[in-house]
Order: sequence, then C-alpha cells, then structure tokens
Amino acid sequence: MNSTQKKDMYDLEPSEFYLSQNYPNPFSDSTAIKYCIAYKTKVRLEVFNPEGKMIKVLIDEEKEAGTYEVIWDAANLPSGAYFYKFIVEGFIATKKMILLR
Repeated sequence: MNSTQKKDMYDLEPSEFYLSQNYPNPFSDSTAIKYCIAYKTKVRLEVFNPEGKMIKVLIDEEKEAGTYEVIWDAANLPSGAYFYKFIVEGFIATKKMILLR
C-alpha cells in the first residue's frame, strides 16, 4: 500500500462506541484519551478524583461519527488513581488512570 492508499485511523467510520485506555498510563503531567462514536450524538467525558468527585468535564457536546482524541492536563493535581467516564446515548464506560509525580 503506498502513502496515497493508506488511511489514517481518524478517517475510518466506527461501527460502535468505544473508549480506549489513556496513554501513557501511568502519566506525569498529561495523557491522551481516545474514543470512537458510531453516529452523531451528544458526548460527555468526565474525570473523577480518587474520592469519586468529578473534577473536570473534558467533552460535553454533540459530535459526528468518528474517532477522537482529547488531552487531559493534570499538571496541577496530586499523584493518585483517577477515573474517566465516557457517556453517550445507550453507552457508558469508565476507565482508571494513574498520575505519578
């Protein structure tokens, strides 16, 4: 396959909702979270601290079908286990991430 035939993962249409594990994990200042949505819908991505309190809403908007990535900057937070929750129509997923200083 030559370079004009290659498709980037962001050009592909997903057929289902999916939340990837953040990368890198563990991380020190910021981390990337990728997700896929199957059709145009409202997307919400929230981050929770180790006590379960929501500390940040990363995404809260309608998105077209596709694959997306958001960077979470946690440079001002203490080390610990954090959680991120992905909420779309009929689908909820939660994953754990580790912030190390």
